[in-house]
Formats: sequence, structure tokens, C-alpha cells
Amino acid sequence: MSLYTRDYDFLLPEEQIARYPLPHREDSRMLVLHRAEHRIEHRHFRDFPSYLQAGDLVVLNDTKVIHARVFSDDGKIELLFLEAAGEATWKCMVKPGRRMREGRTVTVGGIEGTVTGILETGERIIHFAAPIDLEKVGKLPLPPYFQRQCEPGDEERYQTVYAHVPGAVAAPTAGLHFTPEILEKTPHAFVTLHVGAGTFKPVKEDCLTNHIMHRESYSVSEETALAVASARRVIAVGTTSMRVLESRARDAGSVTPGSGSTDIFIYPGFQFRSVGALLTNFHLPKSTLLMLVSAFAGREFVLEAYHEAIREGYRFYSYGDCMLIL
Repeated sequence: MSLYTRDYDFLLPEEQIARYPLPHREDSRMLVLHRAEHRIEHRHFRDFPSYLQAGDLVVLNDTKVIHARVFSDDGKIELLFLEAAGEATWKCMVKPGRRMREGRTVTVGGIEGTVTGILETGERIIHFAAPIDLEKVGKLPLPPYFQRQCEPGDEERYQTVYAHVPGAVAAPTAGLHFTPEILEKTPHAFVTLHVGAGTFKPVKEDCLTNHIMHRESYSVSEETALAVASARRVIAVGTTSMRVLESRARDAGSVTPGSGSTDIFIYPGFQFRSVGALLTNFHLPKSTLLMLVSAFAGREFVLEAYHEAIREGYRFYSYGDCMLIL
């Protein structure tokens, strides 16, 4: 077990970053890690249902990505609408920050907004004269490593087929592989966690224990809590679903219904209370997501699997292939 950030690094060839999705969601490759046997299989996501056993429950995050990337009417300011703080007030990331000091104004879709506060983390609190229609004035905020603008095809493919609750600024990407047909064959339940921009941030502290996580809003329905309680094994789809389930299990002793926000940081040494298997994509080096996966499967085993995936030409990150950890 390592608590040093440098031990969660790896080199990825640029050409293995998936900047576009495959033509069909279910065609993604799936690296299967068998923890007990320390064994790796190479499969495809369409094989996922064959790994389910009687009594299993698959838990998915039904958040929906909003059109959070917006430019001011004069094109000089880029805003990322992170979280509503009222009917016409938003917490935003802005570029360039020097032009958006407290008291400065910005116009979006003909509506003027005023910076009313600046958080320690640099985000601006902006109050607008009227509600902003993001679906009209904004675009999907694609991950920075795509190195391209949003295109029409992303409107469908950068959402899960079960996306339902608007509020995320990034997709819960492990769920992008599901089709309606595969979902129908899968015993499942939903949680909601609105993925924030912090999901892409690398850990800059030398020691993991000094890193401060971003907070994200979540909710767990009574129906989902009951299904989790009666499941033989819970399979989390994505690190976001994992964080919701383990947050509730940590705070309440079991996965209970409720809503709130979580800044849980899962890294090696964490004691899992709810989740028995995990489906996840391949993550950025030195990221909290890679650390979570390492906590679940062991850092050495995970990095061994990552190196094999690189050798075998797997596609990485949001539009890339996936890993099933059993």
C-alpha cells in the first residue's frame, strides 16, 4: 500500500486516448480482473451480463450532463456552470479569471450576471438578472483531453442511455457502454451523483492524505436502498456510483435512502462496506479515480492491468474501453 502520489503514475501513448466513441457502445473491450486469483481476461462489454450471478444488483448513476460550457456574448469569457446556488445564481469556473473579479459583470444570452463572490478554490459565484437557459446558450463540456469542440454526435454518445437527472458537468463514463438491450438483461437500480469538474483534476499533493476532494451532490432513493440491502452482491457501475454507496454505508452504517453531498476520498487502506464488484473505465494518472480503483483491487494489480491494457492497445478515458473488477 502506498500513500505517495508518484506511485499512481503511468505513461500512456497519446494515440490510445479515445477522442471519439466506437460506432456501437457494446463493442468496447473489457479487461476483467479476478482479484482472488490475480488473473486477467480480455473480453468485450457485450459479455458483461455473463458475469452476473443470481442475487447480483448492478447500481448505475442516472445523472445527466448539462450544457454547462458557455461563452459570454462578446466571446471574451468562458464559463463552466458547475452548480446552481439559487434560481438565477451559479457557481462557475471562469477563464480568464483576471477579468472576472468581484463586482465585474458578464452577459450570457442577453442576461447580465454579476460576480458576487470568489471562493478559495477560484470558482466565482455569479448572480444573473434572470434564469439562464443552459440548454439554449450552452454546450456539453467535453473533457479537456479530447482536445476538440463538442460535435453533434456527442449529444447522444456523451450521455448514458439511462441519463435522467440533469446536473453533471461530466458523464459517468463507465455507464456509456450500456445499451437499452443490455440494461434490460441486467438486474439494476439507480443512484444519482452529479459529477463535477474535479473528476479530471490530478492530485498535486505529494501525499494522498493531504489532498482535499471536491464535493458532489447525490441522492439514493428508498427503492434503491432496499434493493441494495437485499442483494447478494452489489456491482457499482463507475467510481461515482461507488462513492455514493460507500458514502452512505460509511455515514449511516448501511446504504440508506437520502440525499446530500460527499467529498469521500477512497484510496488504499479504505474498508469497503457495500460494493462487491466494480465496472470502471481507465483513468488518468495520479487521479483520485485511479486511487479508488487501486483501493478496490490493489495498486500493484491495477497498474499491472493498466500496463497490459496499454500493450494490448486498449482505448483510454471517457470514450475508451472498460475494466470489470471481480
